[in-house]
Amino acid sequence: MREYRIGRLNGRYVVTWTEAGARKRYRLEALDPKAAEAEALDVIRRETIPATGHIIRDLWEAYLQDRVGRPVVKNMRSSGKAVLEKFGHLRPDQVTTEHCRDYDKWRRKAGLMQGSVWTELGHLRTCLKWAENMKLISSAPHIERPQKPMPRERYLSRPEINKLLAAECEPHIRLAILVLLTTAARVSAVLDLTWDRVDLDRGQINLRRDMFGTRKGRAIVPINTTLRAALVIAREAAVTQSVIEWNGGPVKSIRKGFTTAINNVGLKDVSLHVLRHTAAVHMAEAGVPMEEISQYLGHSNVSITFSTYARFSPQHLSRAAEALNFGEIRKVQ
Repeated sequence: MREYRIGRLNGRYVVTWTEAGARKRYRLEALDPKAAEAEALDVIRRETIPATGHIIRDLWEAYLQDRVGRPVVKNMRSSGKAVLEKFGHLRPDQVTTEHCRDYDKWRRKAGLMQGSVWTELGHLRTCLKWAENMKLISSAPHIERPQKPMPRERYLSRPEINKLLAAECEPHIRLAILVLLTTAARVSAVLDLTWDRVDLDRGQINLRRDMFGTRKGRAIVPINTTLRAALVIAREAAVTQSVIEWNGGPVKSIRKGFTTAINNVGLKDVSLHVLRHTAAVHMAEAGVPMEEISQYLGHSNVSITFSTYARFSPQHLSRAAEALNFGEIRKVQ
């Protein structure tokens, strides 16, 4: 929702806001402050959406304006290029299941993976549910998505981790890999990390930018011995506030450098997200309780952790298996 102000002009309540650099003002019918606030919200919602029957392109842009400053905006700017090409000209009530299935086929033909199509259509669903909640449309249509793919099982063994950490690569890539493996953080959180959130005295890293920013997969985690040694060296050489820096500035992406590193040691099917998965699997295999792993990963619900990583724990279902011991099996003569 845009910022607005309610005031009085010639004895009447008015609401003012700024749109495209121009100041807008609308006279309200309300006779008291509370009624003026309620009416102003309706006016803002109505007047800041172009009068085109609320086609999806306009609703998409309105949603992004409402979420300015949040990470989802960047993701939806990207996914919107494809989504709006197929859905942008339609009103929500015109969207059918067939539209969704055609979109799935179109994106798959372009080489997109099932999971990416699932995410893009999910962004469309999110936008339209927001529009419904904001009373911009009467109801959001059903957005059919392909089945969500099962999470990939790939994770690195200890020998593979040792190979990766010894790979020939730039120092900032090696540091990023080590931080990813020892904090189980998402790549975005590591690239966002600044030295003011690295407390070497207390031995903690705060992966959260602030109390208002995204907390998805972001936690406050301890600094272990391996990471501490690398951070002390990096801190002494730092010229910016970014923990992961290169050529005197923060790093926006390590994908290219990471690809070079894994290729240099012959590792296959290893994405950056595999490092987070690897960290979680090794914690589970070490018998770390699921509740602790969940906190380390920044999961919102421990059930998410259980469903993904419980099977890697040496204690998983062991009591159940013992309950099914029915005595010694004797050899038939």
